[in-house]
Amino acid sequence: MTDFSYDLVVIGSGPAGEGAAINAVKQGLKVAVVDERALPGGNCTHLGTIPSKALRHSVRRMMQYNNMPLFRSIGEPRWFSFPEMMSAADDVITKQVEGRTKGYARNRVQIHVGRAKFLDKTKILVTAKDGKTLSISSKFFLIATGSSPYRPDDIDFNHPCVFDSDTILGLDSSPRNIIIYGAGVIGCEYASIFSGLDTRVDLVNTREWLMSFLDDEISDALSYHLRDLNVMVRHNEEYERVVTNESGVMLELKSGKRIHAEALLWCNGRSGNTKGLGLENVGLQGDERGQLAVNDDYQTAVDNIYAVGDVIGWPSLAGAAYDQGRAAASHMCKMDDQYRVKDVATGIWTIPEISFVGKNESELTEQKIPYEIGRAYFKDTARAQISGEEVGMLKILFHQDTLEILGIHCFGAEAAEIIHIGQAIMNQRGDANTIKYSLSTTFNYPTMAEAYRIASMNGLNRVRRQHRVFEEKQR
Repeated sequence: MTDFSYDLVVIGSGPAGEGAAINAVKQGLKVAVVDERALPGGNCTHLGTIPSKALRHSVRRMMQYNNMPLFRSIGEPRWFSFPEMMSAADDVITKQVEGRTKGYARNRVQIHVGRAKFLDKTKILVTAKDGKTLSISSKFFLIATGSSPYRPDDIDFNHPCVFDSDTILGLDSSPRNIIIYGAGVIGCEYASIFSGLDTRVDLVNTREWLMSFLDDEISDALSYHLRDLNVMVRHNEEYERVVTNESGVMLELKSGKRIHAEALLWCNGRSGNTKGLGLENVGLQGDERGQLAVNDDYQTAVDNIYAVGDVIGWPSLAGAAYDQGRAAASHMCKMDDQYRVKDVATGIWTIPEISFVGKNESELTEQKIPYEIGRAYFKDTARAQISGEEVGMLKILFHQDTLEILGIHCFGAEAAEIIHIGQAIMNQRGDANTIKYSLSTTFNYPTMAEAYRIASMNGLNRVRRQHRVFEEKQR
């Protein structure tokens, strides 16, 4: 058994692990990454974000082609199968792996392939697929093992018609209809994707609203557009059992309803990948979903062992995970400019996509903060009219008195890009973080960024109108 020694060992090569490894090595630490896969990138690159977003992009392009009059003048609509669409993701995954491999090599980060298990707080055992082992000691460890789809014990995921969000990527044909159980981020994203492939979708939501953490108006808009894509959304439903046979799946609900489909996609939560890590050997334990508790510096209860990314839960976003890794490494290195992950902008790649940062209306109402709303509808912007993607809006929530921006919510094409302009404004100090910023800034025309000027003007006019009415009544 070979022995190695490092300053930091990162378990997991996804965005969280990469952020920590690169930041630490830049500070002079000797760093190694341990991963079960020979190719770096973690679940984000191989099973989650990259393949699903590449798939969505292909489906969206096909939808645009089939719906644009210009293309109809040269031919009939075209439909591609799920596997054909998935093939477009292969090149993206290859490029991502190549870039990450070069990054680790350029920074002299050693990669060990195998499954890690803690022996004590300063040593792990790495076991390769062929059974060979090596021991690695380190001053610091960082757990960045990500998460996996939650699988109830009473559902047969070995059946060829039952999938989770990892295995669905291997679907070998396009089903005529599919049941998606769970209407969270992943469930709604796949509902959009399959409906775009002309698959009939039953989206079973265990709650009253779609993604209750969204602003109510955005959730309503998503519900409307999913139905417009012929998605059958079923709220307040829970499964009783899943029955499988040669022809497909039947989902029996506690309400007595029975739904038949050629496939079932289970999207009801995720669990942290902590099983088999030997956490009991260092006095750590995950919660009921395998997630680890950490402090503000991403330290676990064992001070030299850190955890970041999906394995700690919120916000379970690749971009945030990368920055959490950076922050953890900064703390290990006692850097003065330690980065803190806050005001995370959330991106949801439904069709159309959603993004938000800051507070929503319900939160501001509950906190009794006086706010006003500025809206810009995409159908009124020249850029959206040119691109033919007029569905959506930008919504700015701001304080009635100070005009400080409190939250930004966007629904429509490129929402996840548009949101970062507002996020940058919100993080300014003094008067720079108010809606006046967008009114004193010249935006390129035609652009989607122009929506900030329109929404700010709309909101400010609303405040001025209220003040004017109040003053007239006082007279």
